[in-house]
Amino acid sequence: MFEPEIEKMKPEAIAKLQNERLKKMMRYAYENVPFYKKKFKEANIEPDDIKSSEDMHKVPFTVKNDLRDHYPYGILAVPREDIVRFHSSSGTTGIPTVVGYTRKDLETWSRLMARTIACPGVKKGDIMQNIYGYGLFTGGLGFHYGAELLGVSVIPTSTGNTKRQLKIMKDMKTTVIACTPSYALYLSEAAIDEGYKPKEDFNLKYGLFGAEAWSEEARKKIQDNLGLGAYDCYGLSELYGPGVAMECQHQNGLHIWTDEFLVETIDPETGEVLEPGKRGELVFTMLTREAMPLLRYRTRDLATLSQEECECGRYHTRIMRVSGRSDDMLIIGGVNVFPSQIEEVLFKTPELGDQYQIYVDRKKLDRMTIKVELSPEAWVDKDLDKGALIKRILDELVSVIVIKPKIELLEPKTIERSVGKAVRVVDLRKS
Repeated sequence: MFEPEIEKMKPEAIAKLQNERLKKMMRYAYENVPFYKKKFKEANIEPDDIKSSEDMHKVPFTVKNDLRDHYPYGILAVPREDIVRFHSSSGTTGIPTVVGYTRKDLETWSRLMARTIACPGVKKGDIMQNIYGYGLFTGGLGFHYGAELLGVSVIPTSTGNTKRQLKIMKDMKTTVIACTPSYALYLSEAAIDEGYKPKEDFNLKYGLFGAEAWSEEARKKIQDNLGLGAYDCYGLSELYGPGVAMECQHQNGLHIWTDEFLVETIDPETGEVLEPGKRGELVFTMLTREAMPLLRYRTRDLATLSQEECECGRYHTRIMRVSGRSDDMLIIGGVNVFPSQIEEVLFKTPELGDQYQIYVDRKKLDRMTIKVELSPEAWVDKDLDKGALIKRILDELVSVIVIKPKIELLEPKTIERSVGKAVRVVDLRKS
């Protein structure tokens, strides 16, 4: 643990600290962010009405469009000249969301990232190859400064140039990689193509994977292919970036750093607060952020929460894996489908490779086509009954997602690889 005195706090101590910080944050946001003063007045509440987490249902939600509507500086709580760094979304779907940090915010974020990286067991002496992108995206710099604070040696390779990544990984005896899970799958495939034997030629022990939803079957594949422990990392740019929650060595839920974040789950349709253990949309309130405090920020991520003690000794609320985003959910003929459900089925089918894409279009009715690569072994297997394989995949899929898609089996290396987030869904109904 990086900060054991905080990470091992008992539930009563966590709740006490949260409530103290929450009351200060309500007053701070109200007095320093006109957007929140207006929200409070419209809800007919005052900061002093929020005395504990039990009162949070009174506070209006904040959504991503609120940040876009106040682009670029409208939700800042400090003068623009007190901001020492900005990060931003790409803005590919419209106005980008801009996030500002004071010097104190960056110090807090670095501490959270040091905790995050240490959580599964990474420590001083490890060598981390940081393959997340540097720049406006929060991943690269977030992992970089957290690892340095922890005392880990950082190789800032950033994204791309896979052959060079593999050479560095071998020559410099990298023990930790930080990247998206889809790129980790590609790395393992590329390593074999380049003549490496990953479990023999590399010194990898830990993989810190985030920025996209991934399944347990994907975890098994990554661990088997690269010979490391694959750990899930959760965060959003709006909430500093990565470093909101992280799996420990037991891989049984992601520990939310609840001294800095108050978390709720809500019914995504009604906004009703749900009890722990019920699947709902994650909602976060930041407890100490200076530059851009967010109150009851709706993430659109769907998950269940556990408040039970973990085997590692932490009581911090755990996310029992994010199953998907409500805005990533596909509605096919009235049926709700998450890409992660499809991935689970595909990745446990041994004849299939690691790359797939889901195409959705409409010709009178919604249609789904899943294009998936065969494994190199299956592709050259003359005895492979492709018809029987497709039927087996369909039977599994129908039992999980109800609807019956079309399956296309592709030659290995047909689908374009990505150095960042993989493009898993192509929804032609939106074009």
